[in-house]
Amino acid sequence: MNHLLLLGDEAIAQGALDGGLSGIYAYPGTPSTEITEYVRDSQYAEEKGIHREWSANEKTAMEAALGMSYAGKRAMVCMKHVGLNVAADPFMNSSITGVNGGLVVVVADDPSMHSSQNEQDSRFYGDFAMIPVFEPSNQQEAYEMAYYGFDLSEQIKLPVLLRISTRLAHSRSSVKRLDQKSENEGSVPQNLRQFVLLPVFARKNYEGLLSKQAGMVEVAEHSKYNKYFDGRNKSLGIVASGIAYNYVMENFSKQNLDYPLLKLSQYPLPKELLNKMLDSCEEVLVIEEGYPFIENKLKGFQEKGTPIRGKLDSSLPRTGELNPDHVAAALGLQVKEGASIPEVVKNRPPAMCEGCGHIESYKALNEALQDYTEGRVFSDIGCYTLGALPPFETINSCVDMGASITMAKGATDAGLVPAVAVIGDSTFTHSGITGLLDCVIEKSPVTVIISDNFTTAMTGGQDSHALGRLEKICEGIGVEKEHIRVFRPTRKNLDEMVQIMKEEIAYEGVSVIIPRRQCVQTARNKILNARLKELGLK
Repeated sequence: MNHLLLLGDEAIAQGALDGGLSGIYAYPGTPSTEITEYVRDSQYAEEKGIHREWSANEKTAMEAALGMSYAGKRAMVCMKHVGLNVAADPFMNSSITGVNGGLVVVVADDPSMHSSQNEQDSRFYGDFAMIPVFEPSNQQEAYEMAYYGFDLSEQIKLPVLLRISTRLAHSRSSVKRLDQKSENEGSVPQNLRQFVLLPVFARKNYEGLLSKQAGMVEVAEHSKYNKYFDGRNKSLGIVASGIAYNYVMENFSKQNLDYPLLKLSQYPLPKELLNKMLDSCEEVLVIEEGYPFIENKLKGFQEKGTPIRGKLDSSLPRTGELNPDHVAAALGLQVKEGASIPEVVKNRPPAMCEGCGHIESYKALNEALQDYTEGRVFSDIGCYTLGALPPFETINSCVDMGASITMAKGATDAGLVPAVAVIGDSTFTHSGITGLLDCVIEKSPVTVIISDNFTTAMTGGQDSHALGRLEKICEGIGVEKEHIRVFRPTRKNLDEMVQIMKEEIAYEGVSVIIPRRQCVQTARNKILNARLKELGLK
């Protein structure tokens, strides 16, 4: 099939498969999850033996992808924006080691924080690492950038960052496929010290990275993804990057755009194209999804002093996603107000699924803590974070993956005893294990509740690395066996749950409580899939 109807995420996955992918590495995180799921479901990937298993976290995913690149194969690593924080150490160092096989790092940013803790802009990481960054404006470009990204990576011997955002990741469009490429033959680097970052070698590699910067700018100047459209009206020039380019064009679908427009989708910034606009226009409006990345850069390197508008002067909002109406207002065009949103379809706060085991766990925890002052429960990121909302109002923190245990430990170090950490089974193996180890070493009076629902529930029900091994992991770290307690969180077990929690919270040491019950959604899907298989429909 030459044309496929694909989500932006799926287009990236298909581009990688067609571009000679040998392995994809990721930890599930919205809005990036569907990239890896598409490869996992691919019959072609199965037939070719392409690696497509989930990793424990983004750091291990990045390192494994770098290892595949070392072996000469083409690898992709995928994550959401906050996942890049977790992978930052190997990611930053990968620009110093360089690559052997092509390496594409895909990061999906989440402006408006639909399912995230912040709105950070991953272009800054690409700039920090001094590597090329792609920012597609549509699904076709997303496909092509994944496809050609391997070529560019191998050409300049550096990883390439492909940055998308939620709206592109989760919208669908027709994509025209390119010729299928074969996988690379395996080969180790010619220079066997290339990946050895002892200072004596790293200094030389860093000089090599710096020497490539001018060439990367030159590539961006002539990239087909960076286009300059001239206009007669020089009172304003428009710079639009990635998906924001679409928002500009939507405003001119029924009339000609008379202003000069520079579409940017490949970085480093093409200075000649930008200077062309700065020199010829009375002022420039920068329209970009995320932080004012381009806007800040322009203010730094222009010489003429052309006024630059964008997010920094409030021509566009600093928070949330952009949309065509925001762009229209910035351009001085009429914004048509639509009808008010009916109450029945207004956004409502998320809620736990009916029958979710987290519900009974929080009821028991609230009762077990009745004799203590409030503010003692530190949570992690997952469905159970909804315990911060009514009717539970149990948890008092949610900062990053794994932070529940370490924050609880820090609180006890400050004298807040007892303290409770709530974490999920998948999040525990992602980055909670090391925090528990700290607690064990210092014998901290922390009670860790690992809510085991057998899966990574919030991002779609992917397999959990903790499945069937939680108790062994905790014992191996050093938690005393008699203080690892397991129960089934159901309404009829409430008294038992409360009693166990009271006992372990009162214990002046490290204890682990494991409420274990399968996620109701994955259980339902398992039954449904079994029935479909019986009927020959799957």
